[in-house]
Amino acid sequence: MEAETQDALEGRDFTIAPSVSRAAQGNPYERSPEDPRHRRLSIFSLDPAASQLDGAIAEVKVPYEPLAPGPLGVLFEVDDVDDAQGTHWGHADLEDRSVLLRNGYAPSTTNPLFHQQMVYAVCSTVYQNFREALGRQVSWDFALPPGQERDRARLRIVPHAFEDRNAFYDRSTGELRFGYFRAVDDPDGRTPPGGVVFTCLSHDIVAHEVTHALLDGLRSHFCHPVGSDVLGFHEGFADLVAIFQHFSYRDMVRVAVRRSEGRLESATLLTGIAHQFSQSRGSTQPLRTAFEHMADGNHGPKRYDRNDEAHDVGEVLVQAVFAAWMTVFNRKVERYIRLASGGTGRLPPGQVPSDLQDILAEEASALAAQFLTICIRAIDYCPPVDMSLGEYLRALITADHDLVPEDPWGYREALIDAFRLRGIYPPKVTSLSEDSLRWRRPELSVASIPDLSFGKLQFAGDPAAPASPDELRRQARALGGFVARPEQLTHFGLARSDDPALGNDILHLPCVQSIRSSRRVGPDGQVVFDLVAEVTQRRTVMDPRGRFDAYGGATVILGPKGEFRYVIVKSVLSADRIDRQRDFIHGTGKRFWELRGHSLHPISNALKLLHEPRAS
Repeated sequence: MEAETQDALEGRDFTIAPSVSRAAQGNPYERSPEDPRHRRLSIFSLDPAASQLDGAIAEVKVPYEPLAPGPLGVLFEVDDVDDAQGTHWGHADLEDRSVLLRNGYAPSTTNPLFHQQMVYAVCSTVYQNFREALGRQVSWDFALPPGQERDRARLRIVPHAFEDRNAFYDRSTGELRFGYFRAVDDPDGRTPPGGVVFTCLSHDIVAHEVTHALLDGLRSHFCHPVGSDVLGFHEGFADLVAIFQHFSYRDMVRVAVRRSEGRLESATLLTGIAHQFSQSRGSTQPLRTAFEHMADGNHGPKRYDRNDEAHDVGEVLVQAVFAAWMTVFNRKVERYIRLASGGTGRLPPGQVPSDLQDILAEEASALAAQFLTICIRAIDYCPPVDMSLGEYLRALITADHDLVPEDPWGYREALIDAFRLRGIYPPKVTSLSEDSLRWRRPELSVASIPDLSFGKLQFAGDPAAPASPDELRRQARALGGFVARPEQLTHFGLARSDDPALGNDILHLPCVQSIRSSRRVGPDGQVVFDLVAEVTQRRTVMDPRGRFDAYGGATVILGPKGEFRYVIVKSVLSADRIDRQRDFIHGTGKRFWELRGHSLHPISNALKLLHEPRAS
């Protein structure tokens, strides 16, 4: 065999990241036939300040697993240490007979054991949504520092971690840490002046933070602060998960339908984020909202600006996706509105008839679950590094078309229009047609990697469960051996270390970042098997103001025969991307980087910094 067609070698031509093996540690509990399907637990569907008449308390079905006190399961470990008070608030024992008979602890602001139950239940239901949407288990990707090792399959959750602080996902310790604080002297809502607000009791904050951890497990480079789009996507995506999760609580949805007289765009119960958190600080509005309210002379939706602060970028994403959801929802319920309005299509003022409330609530809940699945599934179709909101639109369109080619209600058209109205355009597309926005099939001289066909892969019974760390490393070696061949590098956004386009920059070996199998089931029952992988390459840019690292690479999606279905590339040689990252580091993103000697390094927890108030 000629040298140019030989497989590359691990250690010489490419490396394999530790995250590849960690994927085998992320397997949740596999239920036996004797086990119950679910564990019923109560939660606050919004927060403690919401009225029970608004459906503020919900009973959720958490996938069953045996639990030690904590709760301590396979994926989550609740450890209620309170450093501010110098105490530990005990361990919720959800296996205790009396607790089991009551379906868990009753909702309470004063019982720490319920607080522990709340974070476990919300995190578990969000994880299950990711598992079902992606067709596989999701593993954590944090690497603990020396001396802090523990079972990395578990995410540690601390409900009362500190006083006078918000909540955040700490990827350096593998923890979700929730704070508590006192309300201002004149709060809005049902929180008393000086009352204690627990962020662990806010459904939205808990769902938001565990989404950060799950997204970090799927795309670790999305925490790399190279621009507002990357961090803004993390924030907006976490808000989307929390908002669409609202619609799974049917009582709350029905109340929202009734109070809004069927116009859900004005139903702040559903579209607002972190009501109590914001009200306890004196605001009359939720912290963020999925529906833009036109004010101060604005006659259109908020526009995207890549130079905006990350939360503002994320808010535009949330509002774009929710606007698409609203468009499809109105299409689906139009026939019911016509019947209820005598053909006019306009409901008279006043309360919506009871039967119509039920229909609208059911349609809203089902559609929200579909949109949540679309949003999560699209992560597999995103580039591995430096993603823009426009590229997320392409991922949404491609992922949905792959599983649901027919689109009679125009889901994808609604998404395209909503992103366009906010000025979100994908780079390098000739039109905004669905066909133009879908990622293209790669043009490679070699069409497949036989060693990565599903006939060669080994599973732990389920194609969504990898057999072992060794099997994952075998798969990674097969992929790395192909993509790191000299003649294949550019097809995957990679380069040789002596490429003249690098100038004085230093190029490191390509790295297989992840490789994961999935089994997805479409609405018509069709089953799609894929192998989804990330390959990245680090480039050290020798900038006179401080050298810094930039990344390129590709997301690779292989079919069941090992054939290349998609290769989604971000070239490590892109001068434009390097320039944008340099501008961000020395401009609006300066607080996310620190100078050590002659090198600029990203801070260890950009997401944590995002959740702290900015210095004036």
